[in-house]
Amino acid sequence: MMKRLAMAILATTMLSSAASAEEVIFAHGANAGNPRFVAAEKWAELFSACTDGKDTVNVAPSATMGNDVEMLTSATGGVIQVTANSQGAMSQIVPEIGLLGLPFLFKDLPTAWKVLDGDVGAMLDKRAQDSGLKILGFWDNGIRNVTHVSKFVSEPADIKGMKIRTPPDQMTVDIFEALGAAPAPLAWSELPTALQSGVFDGQENPLTNIYSAKLHEITPYVTMTGHKYESTPVVAGLSWWQGLDEKTQGCAIEATKEAGKLQRQMSLEGDETLRPKMEAEGAKFAEADKKAYQEATASVYEKYAKQYPDLVEALKKAAAE
Repeated sequence: MMKRLAMAILATTMLSSAASAEEVIFAHGANAGNPRFVAAEKWAELFSACTDGKDTVNVAPSATMGNDVEMLTSATGGVIQVTANSQGAMSQIVPEIGLLGLPFLFKDLPTAWKVLDGDVGAMLDKRAQDSGLKILGFWDNGIRNVTHVSKFVSEPADIKGMKIRTPPDQMTVDIFEALGAAPAPLAWSELPTALQSGVFDGQENPLTNIYSAKLHEITPYVTMTGHKYESTPVVAGLSWWQGLDEKTQGCAIEATKEAGKLQRQMSLEGDETLRPKMEAEGAKFAEADKKAYQEATASVYEKYAKQYPDLVEALKKAAAE
């Protein structure tokens, strides 16, 4: 009898321990070497340590849990808990987040980060919560440039008719339509194959993404257009978030912030150091006539200023400070 009782107590203890251990799935679409991949691993380490091992993190990279839109849907439904996602996919849920990509809005990365870490970021989080998502913070996805299979696009006229892949982001599509290109959205994971097969003439991304995915080997002509900024919102399912105690919520926020410092620094350093590495591997670089590009994309500002007059003006003011 005593032996059976002891075994029952042991089994109950093991079940209780298993029940108290929580697994958090952190999903994203980046491959090894990308700053997002590195930061997600850091997030897992920091979050688990902060919760004293009560919560373990299963990082699911390389779009193994679906594309960005699918991951957001999974977070809302509780299939996954956290995703380092994309500005374009989030703008389908929170349209205002797309305004961060207005052409030539931010002069550099630190300016964009300052805006995101302030009132603008808080407002976007509030909008996201209305749709079942909690923004834990904003990582970086860089200031973007255009790569082409066979030529530079230094002037807006050079880009007319170009079949260019964009993320699923209406702002990016609008920018390239204003330039006379032929943009088409495609999931990031499908991009290398589409470029190799000739579906597109080129694409646009920050240097860190171009280099980590080896896109410069397929589209070696890199024009430094700097046409827009993209963030990487780190997003949790709201139902999961609301079920956390205050300490664990704090751990999630702090892990996002600290891993974000690493991710942002890698992105910034990539813009400063990757060009010579890419040139050594056969890529060619040219500067764009940014004034001409700004003039050619002025209609994009006009479109969104009509829809969101106060927010566009506030963003322009914040970016100029």
